[in-house]
Amino acid sequence: MTKDKLIVDKNNNSISRLDAETSGKPILIVGNQSIRDGFDDLCIQQAINSRQAPGVQELVLGADAHCGYGAPVGCAMSSSTHVYPGPVGYDIKCSMSLLQLDIPKDQIADKRVRRALIDAICSRIPTGMGKGSRHVPNARSIEDYQVLRATIEGASSDVLAELGIPQEWSLRCEDASHGKPLDLEDRYDEMDKRLQAKLETKLHQLGSLGGGNHFLEANITSLVGQDAMSSLSHSTFGLRDECVSILTHCGSRGFGHALADHHFKLLEKKFYDWEIPFPSGDKQLVYAPIDSIEGRNYLADMALGANFATVNHMLINSLILESFQEVIPGCTAELVYYISHNMARKEIINNKPTWVHRKGATRAFPANHHTLKATPFYLTGHPILLPGNPADGSVVMIAQDGAKDALYSVNHGAGRALGRKKAKKLLDQEETDNLLKDLNIMTNCREYPLDEAPKAYKDFKEVIASVEEANLAKTVAILSPKGGFVIKDSE
Repeated sequence: MTKDKLIVDKNNNSISRLDAETSGKPILIVGNQSIRDGFDDLCIQQAINSRQAPGVQELVLGADAHCGYGAPVGCAMSSSTHVYPGPVGYDIKCSMSLLQLDIPKDQIADKRVRRALIDAICSRIPTGMGKGSRHVPNARSIEDYQVLRATIEGASSDVLAELGIPQEWSLRCEDASHGKPLDLEDRYDEMDKRLQAKLETKLHQLGSLGGGNHFLEANITSLVGQDAMSSLSHSTFGLRDECVSILTHCGSRGFGHALADHHFKLLEKKFYDWEIPFPSGDKQLVYAPIDSIEGRNYLADMALGANFATVNHMLINSLILESFQEVIPGCTAELVYYISHNMARKEIINNKPTWVHRKGATRAFPANHHTLKATPFYLTGHPILLPGNPADGSVVMIAQDGAKDALYSVNHGAGRALGRKKAKKLLDQEETDNLLKDLNIMTNCREYPLDEAPKAYKDFKEVIASVEEANLAKTVAILSPKGGFVIKDSE
């Protein structure tokens, strides 16, 4: 069965529906013709398998979708009865954050200033898959008991104070904390001791960037949109036109990975013990009923990993500000927003409590959404941070009315056009490095990773066009790395 045969209805240029041959709503696809032509058959089959899995009510395939673990990266999936670790992923609460500085772009035009900033940041924030704070000389001193407290409380007032992070930043988080601290403390104390021991080897990774597609990028913010809502968004978000901002992408590091890996293996064994068939024969789509012991334990452990990720981002942004103040004394910065794209969250969908799984998809609540009443974003909708690539930049968006039809979700970025192995095989190192040089983008890497090169990703302009044509979200700011810098895993 090919993807062409599966498109059964077109509402407009950027919305399609796949008949998953099951009861209920068909799969919703967001993507114009160019984007839809880029989906491979395995990505589509993973979407169908996920939609047909027990308890799944809706599935949305974003414009950035590509093959993932069980479910495609770039999908949102809902269930009121089951939780699926696969459509959350290994990197629990992998997220984006945006820090807006008050520095005009001309203050970092000099390459010597940018090199000093790169060095100052890298002396505080380690990069690399296994690296933690002990690998760099100027990391903030943090005891293991403080990290454990962060996993239990998240970005609480006490945790932020202990770690030297601005208190007001917790108001700029999609979720500053997850779970109930007393319940999570009990869960941690009672969990398998082998898992607990593995987690404790990862505590030193708090405040680190990681590897792969994680990055830290210095951009120039450009405000767009002349209408009243765009202007209100600019002021509410604290965006500064033609000033430097830092976009960061990372998650729960080895701590979250260990938790996810534990549950994948545990549930796979349970399926064999219970003689339950894997959905579509795919063991990567293991699940647990929400009210089962396995389901409750997964949600508790997901909360622990999510709290680690939240505080990790807050600490990284604090260290970024400290680095800038070392090089450019007197500068200030405010957190614009921190938002996840690998989480399962309990939300109200069609007037019913539902667990929305977002894997490589990000939340998109528009203005006047009831959950935003206690936040600064009720009149605008919260900021949506969508990374593209170093050549095309990234964007800040706000949700539109059409987001309701897509599980209040939108893609989390551009999405891969080439797998990592294929990118390394097909792309040219000299061409990639010269592209960044021509765009006046500095980096900490001697050679930019080919599997993270701009050409390894989808056409970001087509991705954003798909989102805007589908009335899911609209752009209110462009973040351009031209004249800025990118920090990646230098190994």
